[in-house]
Amino acid sequence: MRNSLILLIFSFLFTSCQESENVKIIRLGHGLSTTHSVHQAMVYMDSVLRVKSNGKMKIQIYPSEQLGTERQCLELLQIGSLDMTKVSTGSLENFSPNIKVFGLPFLFRDRQHSYSVLDGPIGRDLLSGTEKYWLKGLAYYDAGARSFYTKEKKINSPEDLDGLKIRVMESKTAFDMVKALGGSPTPISFGELYTSLQQGVVDGAENNPPSFYLSRHYEVCKYYTLDEHTILPDVLLMSTHIWDSFSDKERGWLSQAVKESITEQRKLWAKSEKQSLDAVKEAGVEIIIPDKTLFSKKSKIILESYKEDEVLYDFINRIKNTK
Repeated sequence: MRNSLILLIFSFLFTSCQESENVKIIRLGHGLSTTHSVHQAMVYMDSVLRVKSNGKMKIQIYPSEQLGTERQCLELLQIGSLDMTKVSTGSLENFSPNIKVFGLPFLFRDRQHSYSVLDGPIGRDLLSGTEKYWLKGLAYYDAGARSFYTKEKKINSPEDLDGLKIRVMESKTAFDMVKALGGSPTPISFGELYTSLQQGVVDGAENNPPSFYLSRHYEVCKYYTLDEHTILPDVLLMSTHIWDSFSDKERGWLSQAVKESITEQRKLWAKSEKQSLDAVKEAGVEIIIPDKTLFSKKSKIILESYKEDEVLYDFINRIKNTK
């Protein structure tokens, strides 16, 4: 199925960034809905790029996994058959191993701490590290904090996760985190999760408030526990094959459009988080505020397990020491 989808996309849509009437069209595929703040920030980025380039460049956006899952879009970027994508760092860690540091639980003290890391030298170092894998890291988008939601059982402590099948991304750190807390991690693509919850394939999942709301998972899961175990950003990436084909002027236009979209996305995200929590409450979801220290203590073993990995453990300590 995966190979046939890639061949279909390759055959009919992509050879590289295409030109139409002297306008360079950047094709961007991602898995979110058009109502999501990240998608809206991409639309904003396109509008800025058109102005900056005086109409010489534009972005054509394909949302809702039209071009495949996050993994498939990354694979297409690597061979230059797709120009740009947005993925969770949880998916990106399978391609650029050091990115897994973002998936470690309770590493960030709060949202401002995460911004300081992402906007500073650590964030830049991790973005530049993707280039050896033919992926040009352009920016981080805010994806909030991830928390557990379940169908039938309230989660007040890690012990309540015992035996529950919890959907995770294709991410070793997410898998290890759920396992350490006592749950049974079950990798399922985001697009298949609603049906999997309905049919009882999994008992719950973990994600940020806007994704919980916009995916309509609140229709199935009536308990949302705000343990906020990870602050996992999204990443905007471009194929190095495409980036290298641009002139310095074109790269400058695109970089400025990306930069302005980050500011816009953070504003949209803050508004979306509040609206999402209000909406799921109104729909009958019980919001649970647990004692986070119960979760952080039980997951400390994960951070300690990386002591033998000198590079990753250095990133962990640099993040902890960031003011």
